[in-house]
Amino acid sequence: MTKDSDIDTNQVLADFAEAVNMSSSELEKWLRTEESLVNGWKADGRKESIDHHSGRRIVDIKHKKRADLTDEDYEHMRKVVGYVHRHLAQGGPKVDKERSAWRYSLMNWGHDPLKER
Repeated sequence: MTKDSDIDTNQVLADFAEAVNMSSSELEKWLRTEESLVNGWKADGRKESIDHHSGRRIVDIKHKKRADLTDEDYEHMRKVVGYVHRHLAQGGPKVDKERSAWRYSLMNWGHDPLKER
């Protein structure tokens, strides 16, 4: 992080760790599934959804040492936390949450809403 940064990196890391409840290996395995690959919005004719791309970035971030995290990594962590909080607040579908686009999207962002801590 740069010295001029206004964000509290300790808080970002804590919030990220709380929001991302999937391990790197769980997320990597999930990202290889058909459900993960087809879920999410694809901007500008891209082949990969924004959700799936985020999941790959999360895995990369989780593999880094704290000293190697960049401003962009911290920004993405903040984006992940916001996304997870917003989508959890929606509550998801009333039936079949297990196989819902809501759950699959959250999982692409590193959070399985059905997983107990």
